[in-house]
Amino acid sequence: MFEKSIKAYEEACEVIPGGVDSPVRAFKSVGGTPPFIEKGKGAYLYDIDGNRYVDFVQSWGPLIFGHCDKDIEDAVIETAKKGLSFGAPTLLETQLANEIVEMFDNIGKVRFVSSGTEAVMSAIRLARGVTGKNDIVKFEGCYHGHSDSLLVQAGSGMATFGSPSSPGVPADLTKHTLLCEYNNIENLKKCFEDSSDIACIIIEPIAGNMGLVPASDEFLATCRELCDKNGALLIFDEVMSGFRASLKGASGILKTQADILTFGKVIGAGMPVGAFAASKQIMSNLSPEGKIYQAGTLSGNPVAMAAGLVSLKKLKANPNIYDELNQKALKLVNGLKQIANENNIPLQVDTRGSMFGFFFCEEVPTNFKEVGKCDFKRFATFHHEMIKKGFYFACSQYEAGFMCTEITNEDIEACLEAASIIMKNL
Repeated sequence: MFEKSIKAYEEACEVIPGGVDSPVRAFKSVGGTPPFIEKGKGAYLYDIDGNRYVDFVQSWGPLIFGHCDKDIEDAVIETAKKGLSFGAPTLLETQLANEIVEMFDNIGKVRFVSSGTEAVMSAIRLARGVTGKNDIVKFEGCYHGHSDSLLVQAGSGMATFGSPSSPGVPADLTKHTLLCEYNNIENLKKCFEDSSDIACIIIEPIAGNMGLVPASDEFLATCRELCDKNGALLIFDEVMSGFRASLKGASGILKTQADILTFGKVIGAGMPVGAFAASKQIMSNLSPEGKIYQAGTLSGNPVAMAAGLVSLKKLKANPNIYDELNQKALKLVNGLKQIANENNIPLQVDTRGSMFGFFFCEEVPTNFKEVGKCDFKRFATFHHEMIKKGFYFACSQYEAGFMCTEITNEDIEACLEAASIIMKNL
C-alpha cells in the first residue's frame, strides 16, 4: 500500500536531514512513513503509490479553494510566462496590498516577504525599533517560526527569560524573550513586573500550533491593556488564522485589535509568501522610508502576488464562504465527538471558521501544558488508521486542521464512517 513511499523516504533520508524539509512531515509524532505526494486535485491528495486521500491539511492552511483551483492556477501560469522574479517592483504588489489594507481599520501599509517566519521576525524588529525597547513576550505553544529569539523553552520561574530550545541558538539571542503561559493573565502581568524594557507581545490569537486553542477575550484584552500601559506594541501572528478564521482572520471576530499583524500562507494561495502590516505611522519607520532595515530579493514575488490576489478576490466575492466552511468543520468534529462518546473515548473539539481541532483528553485544553496531557498514543493510532482508509489529517495533535471548499458533505460522512470503525478498537 505504501511500498513506493517507503522506498522514497529511505532514499530521501540519504540526502535530506530526516528525509524531509520541514520536521513535522517526517511523521515522528504518529509513526509510520509519510506518503510521498504526486499531485493534488480539489479536496484530494494522490501519493506515488496511487492512494487517494481526503486532505484535511490543505498545505497547512493556504488552500481554501483546494488543490489546483482553476482561477488561481491560470493566474500563476500566465504570470510565470512573463518571468518568475525581477528584483524590482510590479503592479501586482500594490494591487494585493490594496486588497489587504482596505479590509482592516488598523492597517495602513503592508510589507510583503517570503514566509511567515520572515514576517514575524521583521514585525518584532519593527516593534523594537519603534519602541526603543528590547524584550519580547511570547507564549508557550505559540509557534512564530524558527528565528533564533523565538526558539525558547520555559525556565524555572512562572515567567522567565527564555533559554534556547535548539542547539545553535546562543543564549544571548533569547535572553530578551520572556515566556508566558497562554491564557494565564497573572503570568502575563508578572512579565511586565519583571521587565520595564518590553517592546511587544507576540501571540497567536487563535493558536494553531498546539492544536486549535483560542485565546480568551479577557486574556487578549489584558494583552492590549498591558501594552498600552507600558508603551509596548501588540502583534497578532495571523500566519495561520489570517483569512482562515474569517475574511479578516482572528482580527475579524475578536474585540481586541493589534498594532501589527503578520500574515502568510493564505495570501499566497499555496505559493511561498508572508507579510506584516500596521498603521502608516508605525510602518513609516521601515526602510527606505525610515531607519529600520528589512529587505528580501524575492519579496513581492510576482507569481505569489498573482496567486494571492486571485484568492483574496474570490474570498471577498463570496461572503458566505466562511459560514459554509465552518458548517463543514462542525459536521466533522461534532461527528467525531459523537462517535467518541459512543465508544467512551474522551474527545474535545473546536472550530474557528475553516480551522478545526480535536484532542483526545477529558477537559478542553486552554494552554500548551494542558495539550501535553492529551492521549498522544491514541491520536497516533487514530491518525495511522485514518491514513490507511484514505483520510489525511495533520500528523500531530499539536496541529490544527483545515477545511476547503472542495471537501463535500459526502467526503465528511465517509470520514465519519471510517472513524466509527476505528474508534471501536481505539
